[in-house]
Amino acid sequence: MSLVIGNDKLTIEGVSRVARNREKVELSETALNRIKHCREFVEKKIAEHAIMYGITTGIGELSEVFLPPEQLKAFQKYIVYSHAAGYGDPIAEDDVRASILSRINVLSQGHSGCRPIIVETMRELLNRGVTPVMCQRGSVGACGDLAPMSQMALVLIGEGEAFYQGERLPSAEALRRAGIQPVVFEARDGLASINGSNVITGMASLQLIDAQTFTKTAEIAAAMTLEALKANMLAYDERLHKVRGFRGAIECAANIRTLTADSEILAQKGKKVQDAYSMRSTPQVIGSAKDTYRFCREMIETELNGVGDNPIFFPDEDGGTVLTGANFQGTPIAFPLEFVGTAVTTVAVMSERRTNRVLNKNLSVGLPAFLTEGAGMFSGMMLSQYTQGALICENRILSHPAATGSIPAAADQEDFVSMGMTTAIKTRQIISNACAVVGIELLCDAQAADFRKPLKLGKGSTAVYDLIRSHIKYMKEDRPLYDDINKMAELVRTGKILDAAETAVGKLL
Repeated sequence: MSLVIGNDKLTIEGVSRVARNREKVELSETALNRIKHCREFVEKKIAEHAIMYGITTGIGELSEVFLPPEQLKAFQKYIVYSHAAGYGDPIAEDDVRASILSRINVLSQGHSGCRPIIVETMRELLNRGVTPVMCQRGSVGACGDLAPMSQMALVLIGEGEAFYQGERLPSAEALRRAGIQPVVFEARDGLASINGSNVITGMASLQLIDAQTFTKTAEIAAAMTLEALKANMLAYDERLHKVRGFRGAIECAANIRTLTADSEILAQKGKKVQDAYSMRSTPQVIGSAKDTYRFCREMIETELNGVGDNPIFFPDEDGGTVLTGANFQGTPIAFPLEFVGTAVTTVAVMSERRTNRVLNKNLSVGLPAFLTEGAGMFSGMMLSQYTQGALICENRILSHPAATGSIPAAADQEDFVSMGMTTAIKTRQIISNACAVVGIELLCDAQAADFRKPLKLGKGSTAVYDLIRSHIKYMKEDRPLYDDINKMAELVRTGKILDAAETAVGKLL
């Protein structure tokens, strides 16, 4: 199966299939025709010695410098050289692949003016598994992600480095092994390869999917904790949430009712009139995250399918028009990524608070202190909540917005930048930390469920309990917890907890 670019809208799920599952990419005939048509217009304007930013002029503060025809070809190579100024560890391969796919879709709209061979070679990088080495840091997310995308563009011309079949190689060697012929840039090709916020957009696509998986898993953890604490489930009545009207809260409450259906623990009498906020506000909090993700998807998929470039060509309007603007600006993606980070952090904060109630014998409705049979001699799960606290503290710091952090560049020609790449880097870490927080809650939930036996969990919770116990045994006496915590975080991150629940009860909302 292949993902066809150029006919239908690209979704974040499509990005994930190519980036993570290595699905092949095809360019539709429609897309190729659009690219060719725009290129013909650009070549006509070049022959007329038209002034066009980044093609017949310098860039940034040097945009008023007109270049003679004999410099146009070499100039595109030097743009890529000068902008490959990143720093740090390589961006993860799936993020790089998502970035390249995002750029392919931009160029396939037929408004960027590069040659078709540029887009086709990018496609071959994806299809043959050649992944450019791109440093994480250096993009300010304004004229696009220039620094990392320039390292991608270096690979197109057989320079720089790339990963291929598990090896980090000079790109010329990686291309040779993969059977890909490097290109030689001509006018417009270099700048067209790099001039968009495609790394931010690619990372955002994958992070939103991860955030959604995390948040549904947090609902599962919440359901199991509610069972562990013998919660009053009136707070999850559908009527309560419908009368307020927020879709996310309605969905969250429905999911938790589904997961806890037939729970013998929750069927017990003697409930509190009202539980603590961390128990009864879960639909309102997690629901807010769900509603936020809907907005974020709209923003990210708009960018995926739009034309983030400069200049932009309209070959069919009044004999052809060239417009310069700021469609490379990363703020439309930086904002949703900030919202994702804030939402994930908030959901994780509530997870820690629920965990605390399970561990605190004064709040846990009859569970032993720290979920151990020998409190005093043993500390049980006590320290797992410390780890949650450390991760929550870090996430709160990371939730401080980078999108307000503009630092002018290019001699103040580029005097407002999005810092969206910083947002993408920190949001990825927020999600990773949050997966561990919810993993710890689930670890404690499984231990609590053992103390509630012979009463049974709900159908969904039982499936998750069984999965956890297939990886982590009951803790009768103290043992090092770091391995258990890391295993749980991985089960959350990879979606295996969610898969187990949905296999038992059907697709969650």
